[in-house]
Amino acid sequence: MIMPAPFYPGSPLNPSDKKKLTREEFIAALTQLGKERYHSLHPFHKLLHSGKLSFEQVQAWALNRFYYQWSIPRKDLTLMARMNDVDIRVEWRSRVIDHEGDIDGQGGIKRYLQLCERLNLDIDYVKSCEGLLPASKFAVDAYVNFVGSRSLLEAVASSLTEIYAPAIHAERISGLSKHYEWADDYALAYFKKRIGQARKDVEFGREWVINNAITRDDQDAVLGAVRFKTEVLWAQLDALYYAYVDPGFIPPGAFIPEGFNGKKWAEQ
Repeated sequence: MIMPAPFYPGSPLNPSDKKKLTREEFIAALTQLGKERYHSLHPFHKLLHSGKLSFEQVQAWALNRFYYQWSIPRKDLTLMARMNDVDIRVEWRSRVIDHEGDIDGQGGIKRYLQLCERLNLDIDYVKSCEGLLPASKFAVDAYVNFVGSRSLLEAVASSLTEIYAPAIHAERISGLSKHYEWADDYALAYFKKRIGQARKDVEFGREWVINNAITRDDQDAVLGAVRFKTEVLWAQLDALYYAYVDPGFIPPGAFIPEGFNGKKWAEQ
């Protein structure tokens, strides 16, 4: 049985004696987290957006990222099931529809699969999630578990990396379309649509978190949740870089692009 989430994290063992942040200071602290920790800074993304990855390496990225895209509705539905407030559930429901679509099924996941199609990936194989890097799965599952076990304040706050998302989507669209022939409007439809959706989502989420973080400890818990989410995103790229860039060790069972000249554990 899914139990409602406690609203607040609870009193920490060592309560903070620091002064509560003002609204401006709190927003600045959230912004600074993105400047220091968001995965737009990761070397793998730098290579991707500058056109320095091979077609096969981009395939590996798209395939592994699909599990994250597919799991966002799982995360949101887990959170909604723990919400007692109907008004918040109604507001949050649009996120699931954005990704899965409504009755017509025309949502973000389907648009993301257009990218996989352009990259000549077998769509059934992508949807099976059989070729994932272990770290991709562990990182994403940790995010879903976080939302399913933490307070409502922390669970909502973990989505606030959306503050930084429009910038990376714009950078990705510009970089991919400039450097890769396959990166047309059809392939990039998910990212183009997501820019506006992310801005809409973050307006609600950020204001709700700011208004409901009553104490400095609440604010620190929010910052901790956002920091955790940046680590989830960073860990996925660490795994991709290690497997498909350098040193090129692809774990057993993970996707091996056709003709990819990567190393295998068995060869060491």
